[in-house]
Amino acid sequence: MSASSRRDLPPIVDYAVIPLLNLAVAFLISGLVVLAIGENPFEAVAIMIRGALGYPEGVGFTLYYATDFVFTGLAVAVAFHAGLFNIGAEGQATLGGLGVALVCLSFDGAPWWLVFPFALAASMAFGAAWAFVPAWAQARRGSHIVITTIMFNYLAATLMVWVLVEMMSEPGTMSPESRTFAEATRLPFLREFLTPWGIDLGQSPLNPMVFVAGLAAVFVWLVVWRTRLGFEIRTVGKNPTAAVYAGIDPAHVVIVAMLISGALSGLLAVNEVMGTQHRLLLEFVAGAGFVGIAVALMGRSHPFGVVLASLLFGILYQGGAELAFDKPKISRDMIVVIQALVILFAGALEHMFRPALVKLFDRRRIRAEGGA
Repeated sequence: MSASSRRDLPPIVDYAVIPLLNLAVAFLISGLVVLAIGENPFEAVAIMIRGALGYPEGVGFTLYYATDFVFTGLAVAVAFHAGLFNIGAEGQATLGGLGVALVCLSFDGAPWWLVFPFALAASMAFGAAWAFVPAWAQARRGSHIVITTIMFNYLAATLMVWVLVEMMSEPGTMSPESRTFAEATRLPFLREFLTPWGIDLGQSPLNPMVFVAGLAAVFVWLVVWRTRLGFEIRTVGKNPTAAVYAGIDPAHVVIVAMLISGALSGLLAVNEVMGTQHRLLLEFVAGAGFVGIAVALMGRSHPFGVVLASLLFGILYQGGAELAFDKPKISRDMIVVIQALVILFAGALEHMFRPALVKLFDRRRIRAEGGA
């Protein structure tokens, strides 16, 4: 990248215009794919939006999916700020699920509001613990965080199979899952509170974790931009050598940032295990850890951007399911292709329009300086 393309663009361009351009191109190409199979792309978009936002149940499902993506997106974003590429949110969330299940089974039958704080703490502790070894290996031994976190994803999946099959499955059952939690211990669905007010969320699994996701976004913003630790994280991420000259220990910062990242990933498990499935299952994360990478990239690693990107992917998941139902020619695999295009342009090609925009703003600066 040339020196000019590295210059800072106005924040509104960097954080809003570029992601919107990438998103527009992704949807344009997706529309051409839909058109190629003989369907009207405008009608497809209308069905997706209506299915995700057009009625209360659809909105509930959209927010439910978005809740998972907020946690994993924030986890990846915190690591990004420290110069780390945490690919391990999937495994960290998986271990967070083990922590949640152990708490819920230990307090089985206790009211949810009593169990909830312990479940939150266990999910964060187990997620952070699973992130610790890759963080320590990166900080103290120079192991690459991408390799170690990918490896730990597979280790988490293998460990979960062993734990469920050998230790937590009910005797006489063939299904690798824990027993179902008592009804009192499960997180309540928000539909139970909103139905008396005339808001029918249908069968939406939306639960109080949606509010925890909002608080997590505020927490990350405060930590990264309003604390000394956040300053150290951003300094190490931008220039580790300068951080050392400033008296910052990069190894310590790497470990702390990854612990925060793992804890955020673990929170996803409360939404799924305690809030939706009400038992521990294999592969309950269902790829949300990898979607978090795209969410963080599209959101420019800013909590507000992560929330918006999570809502977008929530719309794609819920609206895509409605689209596949209404338009059989547009299969679920086609929806995955559309999601992949969004990830491609939001991630791998996120700087495609940056050089042209930098040149445009350079010309405007030169004209402004010449006029002055």
